[in-house]
Amino acid sequence: MKRRVRLPSTLLFVAPLLAAALPAIAQDASGPIVSIIGGLAPDDLLNIRVTASPSGKVAARLPNGTAVKNFGCNVVNGYPWCKVEDTQDAHIVGWAPARYLSPNNPAPAPEDAAAPAAAAIAPQSSEEPQPDIAARLGRREPAEPPSPAEIGRTAMQDAYALAFAASASAGSDTPDAGIPCARHVGQPMTRCEISVAHEGGDSVVTVTWPDGGTRLINFHDGKPAGSDSSDEFRFTREGSLNMIRIGVSERFEITDALALGADTGE
Repeated sequence: MKRRVRLPSTLLFVAPLLAAALPAIAQDASGPIVSIIGGLAPDDLLNIRVTASPSGKVAARLPNGTAVKNFGCNVVNGYPWCKVEDTQDAHIVGWAPARYLSPNNPAPAPEDAAAPAAAAIAPQSSEEPQPDIAARLGRREPAEPPSPAEIGRTAMQDAYALAFAASASAGSDTPDAGIPCARHVGQPMTRCEISVAHEGGDSVVTVTWPDGGTRLINFHDGKPAGSDSSDEFRFTREGSLNMIRIGVSERFEITDALALGADTGE
């Protein structure tokens, strides 16, 4: 005996709508997707750079868990970089290493993505009204006030953007330009003067804090190897850029060219 299965009327109504939506979904698959930043060390921030390069100027820094629009990825000097935009602030746009973004976007970045993202670091005219905090946090109505965490995150982004905008020589590989550095928890990156001394294949980078004192960072076989501090030493790499952390607060960014170049010590 054959059984007849009667589909609920709701399914019969929805099925044609789903079929009509499938082409649109397939078409949207090649456009931007939403990726989540992850894989950073605790309290670390991901550099969003103006160009797809580890020495590119930093437009902003975003923490783990931030949602960004991912417009596509290109391989630059052997490393995949993706063009991204913060979903909460369209002024934060630039390039980020693909390994910190999940899911990844298999589509290539759009052709105009190769141009410097000037909008990410361009200061707003003082004649234009500044958006209130609710608008900055993506709210259209003031009915629901922003949480302290959201306000703190937005303030931190503004602090980092101001700090890096003031560092015009951020991409330089000369010791006179200094390096990005931070000494205290929550402190925006500033610039520290350095000198480099070489012995054989190793080198020692002496970092001088703006408020006094120094930190010695050792390089061995072309990579960061330790410091003169007893605190935990760790680092990650973005291409030829070494992002170094010492303890819970000290942060440094030193390129291979700077650490392994000509002797600049006394």
